[in-house]
Amino acid sequence: MMIEVDRVSYSCRKADKPLLNQISFRIPEGQWVSIIGRNGSGKSTLVKLLNRLLPSSEGRIYIDGVELTNQSVGSIREQVGMVFPNPDHQFVGLTVVDDIVFGLENRCLDRLTMQDRVAHYADKLHITHLLDRHPNQLSGGQKQRAALAAVLAMEPRIVIFDEATSMLDEGSKHEIIGIMQEMKLSGQYTLISVTHDHEEIVSSDRTLALVNGAIVADCKSNEIWTQDELLASCGLKPTFLVELRRELVHRGIQLGPSLHEKEVVDALWQLYLRTSAIPTTIPEA
Repeated sequence: MMIEVDRVSYSCRKADKPLLNQISFRIPEGQWVSIIGRNGSGKSTLVKLLNRLLPSSEGRIYIDGVELTNQSVGSIREQVGMVFPNPDHQFVGLTVVDDIVFGLENRCLDRLTMQDRVAHYADKLHITHLLDRHPNQLSGGQKQRAALAAVLAMEPRIVIFDEATSMLDEGSKHEIIGIMQEMKLSGQYTLISVTHDHEEIVSSDRTLALVNGAIVADCKSNEIWTQDELLASCGLKPTFLVELRRELVHRGIQLGPSLHEKEVVDALWQLYLRTSAIPTTIPEA
């Protein structure tokens, strides 16, 4: 499902200048796009406009060729799901299963379809054993998986993660990003991540950088890390892996384009095996 944003601006009464200024971009179906920028740069404002969570904007937004208007917003919202930073703000039921079913009931789905979707997405998100628990009994990572299950059960074609990993510990964050990677590989979803997280960014196909409500960069996600000034303007800095790769390149060692920790470690190990004089097998006596 393609997204097209055409010269969109957004202002509010309390702001001295537009929060978004003449934003234009296209996201093809199946692509995963990260949106980066400092707090106040307009990231969350932008994604909230994509399903009209904010009331109005200048310019035009098209979802799968249909302009987002007051008349089309209902049908378009059925195709756009959002996951927020604090999952507690998304829970409406007394149990996890109540929360998943809530949205399905609003769609007037029959009971068998609802049961099938609950079972399928609870299994997909590894929360089947949590369905009868109150959300307050869950860990942060479990809460976010439950919130995501409720979104996916609605079967949207676009899923927006608005700082969805920002409040999680490292283990839970890695788990959620792994689920996002699986969603990307499935080919069923167009994904948008508002994020500051390195792993989340490098997992995506493309990155949009916002500064003061304007897009200042639109590039492949692994290319953003070579631009120190741009990173600084977005409140980011090169990670250890980026600095390590730079030092290796300086020494004439090429590892390939990946910035994923496991792939870099594997490449270093293969390099060691090729260049080390130490035998990798024990000779027979």
